Amino acid sequence: MPKKYIVDLSPGERNYLLKLTTTGKHPAYKVNHARILLKADINQPDGGWSDRAIASALDISISSIERLRRRFFEQGLEVALSHQHGGGQHRRLDGSSEAHLLALACSEVPQGRGKWALRLLADKMVELGYVETISHETVRKTLKKTN
Repeated sequence: MPKKYIVDLSPGERNYLLKLTTTGKHPAYKVNHARILLKADINQPDGGWSDRAIASALDISISSIERLRRRFFEQGLEVALSHQHGGGQHRRLDGSSEAHLLALACSEVPQGRGKWALRLLADKMVELGYVETISHETVRKTLKKTN
């Protein structure tokens, strides 16, 4: 079955990856990703290695190779070489919104309440217009991160 995600490196990308694998200090995952892409490149005289051959040579699972091929094909070289897959959710709170949340959490507790509850903070952030929506879990993680 032909591959759906083909690794077609330009000469510049190939040189960059060769340099990355042979010089300097780089994280092991980045060097492994570069080696996989180099071996999978269809612009080689032999047309590129099979996933099975790459997995055997580099002691990496075939599914990892397939995921890397896909990331390279869909998102480019920099994303394929990094741990950042580019697929996760965007941050709900930017620096300004975090500051408003912290100020709100440190402010006077509403009448009839003993302390700020996470859901109450989330609802107040939406009510004041700092964010469109936010979950109590995002509020908890933000407050935990900022102590």
